[in-house]
Amino acid sequence: MTKILQYGEGNFLRTFVDVYFDTLNKNGQGRYAVNIVKPIVFGTLERFEKQNNQYHIVLRGMENGNSVENVYAVESVENAIDPFIDYEKYIALARDKDLKIIVSNTTEAGICYNENDKMDGFDGITYPAKLTKFLYERYQAGLGGVYLLPVELIDNNADALKACVDQYIELWNLPDEFKAWNEAENFYCNTLVDRIVSGYPRDEKTKAHLEELIGEKDELVSIGEPFGLWAVEKKGNIAEYIKEGVHNIEVVLTNDIGYYKKRKVRVLNGSHTNLVPAGLMLGAETVYDCMNDEKLSAFVDRALKEEIIPFVSDDIAATTAFAESVKERFMNPYLNHQLISISLNSISKWRARVLPSFKDYYQKYGKIAPNLTVGFSYLMALYSSIQKNGEKYEVALKNRTVELKDDAPYLEFFANGKSIGEFMANEAIWGENLLSYAGFYDTVIEQVGAIKKGEVLI
Repeated sequence: MTKILQYGEGNFLRTFVDVYFDTLNKNGQGRYAVNIVKPIVFGTLERFEKQNNQYHIVLRGMENGNSVENVYAVESVENAIDPFIDYEKYIALARDKDLKIIVSNTTEAGICYNENDKMDGFDGITYPAKLTKFLYERYQAGLGGVYLLPVELIDNNADALKACVDQYIELWNLPDEFKAWNEAENFYCNTLVDRIVSGYPRDEKTKAHLEELIGEKDELVSIGEPFGLWAVEKKGNIAEYIKEGVHNIEVVLTNDIGYYKKRKVRVLNGSHTNLVPAGLMLGAETVYDCMNDEKLSAFVDRALKEEIIPFVSDDIAATTAFAESVKERFMNPYLNHQLISISLNSISKWRARVLPSFKDYYQKYGKIAPNLTVGFSYLMALYSSIQKNGEKYEVALKNRTVELKDDAPYLEFFANGKSIGEFMANEAIWGENLLSYAGFYDTVIEQVGAIKKGEVLI
């Protein structure tokens, strides 16, 4: 038996990690038992108790060009523990020789250090502080270490988690022997996860449909997309516990997490970011709308093939295959992925997700990337159309008025009628002066003018 301690009971972990271990169990590739631990005081585990820790997930989307709704009964959860009520049941896991893996999803803000945390506390201390106490208990029990697989969406998530644990060891003056044990016995493996999970259905129509599909009422049912990828840093003997291949989700053990992150950020996230402003200004409301529009779909295609895929890695075929899966995901009719939701913090997203591809193209060809430039021009046309309405920053589109949400200084800049050129030149925003790319500013200004006259640039 391999036991997993899972910090977090939310939809994502249940629709990603737990179904993975459940699939391994049902395929005879091991015996896994997940022990869910509620990481914060807020919330209740009553639904888990009511359903004996069993639930269903429904994966809805496109597979090989066909619309699918696949139901999976998940039975891998052994216990759902509230440590704020039953601390002893929780800490007993630290003394369990079968515990081999710790997974966490405590949000991006969960992996942090607070110098005011006390070792004799629990309710109000951070997740890394709780983890340090847990690991110290295991060390005192004379047991070996574990594999730590955080899935929080931050760069080098396991490295960040270990850095916090190291700080708590110093803060609390824990023995040098424990510090050495943590270094030698525990394997902190960086990970990257990729599956869109919309969770529990909100509307009554979908609830009724899923109940009929499942054959019973399920208060823990969670909806996700068919695609799933878990890239895990290869350390120690992790292959003994984490099996590669497709087991509901595709799992890859790798020494190069950076490649998978770069691929996801540039191909999936970068395509989203480049598409959204154009989609909004041309009247689309969802990603699905865009992919069903001939011009917008072709725009996504061109940017991927000519300006994104060639600069991800030397393995063009692998990146192209991933891009094809991304386009199929964009075609998912069930996700209802709102463009205005994706537009949140578009400025910082463009810098992180699109600018690196833009720069690579420029460095190779000595000229600006045409499709990424068009995407940026639509972004500037959108932002330079901002009007402040009370506390809201709004843009009147051809079919509706939308509220843009971003860092207040950026919104205020355009609401005050300041120039696109000044914004592009601001190194604090972009990390560099975008006017340094020959022809970029002139092209953007020309294209923004055309967009505002009603011309379609794609």
